[in-house]
Amino acid sequence: MREFIVEADGGSRGNPGPAGYGAVVSDGATGETLAEAAEYIGIATNNVAEYRGLVAGLRAAHALDATATVHVRMDSKLVVEQMSGRWKIKHPDMKPLATEARAVFPPGQVTYEWIPRERNKHADRLANEAMDAGAKGEQWSPAQSRAALDTPPAVPEPSGPPGDAAAGAAKARAALAEGRAAVPAAADAAAGSRAAEAAPVPQKAAPLGEQRPGTPGEGHPSSSRGASLSTPDEPRLSTPGWSAAPDLGAPATFVLLRHGETALTPQKRFSGSGGTDPSLSDVGREQARRVAEALAKRGTIQAVVASPLARTRQTAGIVAARLGLDVVIDDGLRETDFGAWEGLTFAEVRERHPEDLNAWLADPEAHPTGGGESFAETATRIAATRDKLAAAYAGRTVLLVTHVTPIKTFVRLALGAPPKSLFRMELSAASLSVVAYYADGNASVRLFNDTSHLRP
Repeated sequence: MREFIVEADGGSRGNPGPAGYGAVVSDGATGETLAEAAEYIGIATNNVAEYRGLVAGLRAAHALDATATVHVRMDSKLVVEQMSGRWKIKHPDMKPLATEARAVFPPGQVTYEWIPRERNKHADRLANEAMDAGAKGEQWSPAQSRAALDTPPAVPEPSGPPGDAAAGAAKARAALAEGRAAVPAAADAAAGSRAAEAAPVPQKAAPLGEQRPGTPGEGHPSSSRGASLSTPDEPRLSTPGWSAAPDLGAPATFVLLRHGETALTPQKRFSGSGGTDPSLSDVGREQARRVAEALAKRGTIQAVVASPLARTRQTAGIVAARLGLDVVIDDGLRETDFGAWEGLTFAEVRERHPEDLNAWLADPEAHPTGGGESFAETATRIAATRDKLAAAYAGRTVLLVTHVTPIKTFVRLALGAPPKSLFRMELSAASLSVVAYYADGNASVRLFNDTSHLRP
């Protein structure tokens, strides 16, 4: 029985952005190239382009010999693992493409193997030729492939010392953004890029104020002062898939926005989901307008999801109107219920309910006075909401407009930090944080907590 080797690849300059795929079929015994396929497919994600390349390669092999066995080699671990049946396919854009790929040959006739990017240069080159052609308003032709053999692709130079892992990661990402294959040395450096990206980005810490541990809600004494992870520049939000490892596809990226100020915020009063449900103040509405402008300039947000409370719905509405998007309400993003402490300051709670407060500060299972929600219960709710939204928005960048405790919990869970870390984070009104979730279950975190540009 004849054996074919199919190598396929796809790329997107923007993810999603202008995209194309390439595929090559070769003889398994001699290595001779038997067929090439490439196509510009318009605006799509990397993963869609990779799947389209796989389908094209399988169809080209089937046209040569429908009885042959086929060994597919790709540098997309996501596609290889999903098509091998080891990973579930959850994204709605991937499912029909995977079904289409499986239908080309009978089951058992096709096997899959992951290979490093530098071993997939032929298919990668074809994908880039297709994207280059699309940029000119043309479609790829075999003549373009032959001409490209005489012109090696340009490789962007890294920034930073030779051998620096971060520089290697930046070089690999820049090569992907240009739709070019990096040289083997860059690919080796890129192997460690995800670990480098996943580490917390060093930030400039603001001076410590005269603070003490308290509630992570609006009444938290350090919720607008105190130890701060911040950057003096305008928040630099991640573009869709900005740090995606090439073999895991684009992550689900949550841009976490705390709502703007209410009348209770500057008074540092507990304000959860069981209180008076205050609206934004004039300052809070202006903060929402300013963060909307900042997000509009970035142009990366693809969806907006908000907590059902008034202050988050109002903040989300202002931002979504500027971005031309609708707001989806998700009850899982609501603030913790602080029970009888709602509307009180930390000092007032300390005076009225000292034993309950001490227990609450020491034990995540403890409840606020009057049957509020424990931090452990909040964490369970946020974890379920995270999983649901990560599946629904896989490969996309979504703005989650929520509250102090949910945002801190998203970050805590992503970092694997203990519950007591909730009391060691500072989140100002209308501040931004970003968590990206990858196909392998890991996450990376970026914090932006300077909001000076948001104040009137």
